[in-house]
Amino acid sequence: MSIQVVEKEEMKVVGISWNGTYSQINTLPNLFKEMINRQEEVSYQTKEPVLIAPFHSRETELTYYVTAPVEKIEEIPEGMVGFTIPSKYYVFATHIGSQEEVEDTYKKIYSWMGEYGYEQDHNALSIEVYKVEHDHLNANGELHFDIYLPVKTYKR
Repeated sequence: MSIQVVEKEEMKVVGISWNGTYSQINTLPNLFKEMINRQEEVSYQTKEPVLIAPFHSRETELTYYVTAPVEKIEEIPEGMVGFTIPSKYYVFATHIGSQEEVEDTYKKIYSWMGEYGYEQDHNALSIEVYKVEHDHLNANGELHFDIYLPVKTYKR
């Protein structure tokens, strides 16, 4: 697995949100299905064939969003949220494997961050990016998505 630090430009997103405990995380695939079913309701979508899943992780719970990237946030469909994710430096890696292996991928990223002296910015959103080209893999349980963990400082 390749891990590196990248800068992501500001993104505007519109989608649905979920809040729950880590033991409820197995309900997240339903959130993706709901967003895919409602995606045409989102105005001003970019041409980028992705779903962006920003999230706040806390000690005992998380808030997870499944969103579409948009050019501007004007009309937010009922039951959805819209917000801007500021430009930021992130530790970046790609998870390829089963749902059960996701935790191991995150542990490898956190270990790498510690080894290279990066501190996660817990005030910023972490991001997972799901590309449409990998939908068939994800549907079969062989997950393929990009992970971006925000860092406080970037060491050049």
